[in-house]
Amino acid sequence: MRRALDRLYAAALWLAALAILGIVAVVCAQVALNALARIGGPALSFTIPSYADFAGFLLAGASFLALGPTLIAGGHIRVTLVLAHLPERLAWIAELLTLALGLVLALTATRFMAGLALESWQFGDRSPGIVPVPLWLPQSVCVLGLAILAVAFADLAVQALARRRRVVPDASAAPATPPEESR
Repeated sequence: MRRALDRLYAAALWLAALAILGIVAVVCAQVALNALARIGGPALSFTIPSYADFAGFLLAGASFLALGPTLIAGGHIRVTLVLAHLPERLAWIAELLTLALGLVLALTATRFMAGLALESWQFGDRSPGIVPVPLWLPQSVCVLGLAILAVAFADLAVQALARRRRVVPDASAAPATPPEESR
């Protein structure tokens, strides 16, 4: 199960990275076309239709797909000042409570985003740009990212319960060797 979850998180990160590369490609291509238009005048003036829409959709996808893996890596902003001054048992209980709350919020967000994507599909909602993109496509990627975030919250909560200690890494701390049981 651990291997499957790690592969899920890695796949989500790869998809997020591909989305970022897509943004870079679209923006660089449009910049090159703008430079060509300045050099060659109106005869060489071209634009990528709805390139800003595509970049925005890719940014949303990258952001949502990276949520779960970032949580697993301890990369989200957290208030560790309080946890650092609590006894270990109280810090563990606080972490369990926050993981449970995060799971509930992630599941709720997943449910409502899935409902929005379904409505967009049912009503045929499209983006208002030059290229009318069906909105359920980028919304579905956001649903996937939120679902992976929910899985990550559940994963960490189960690990914390099984190990009876805090498991969310602190990315701002010095890198530590991962515990043996997570390999």
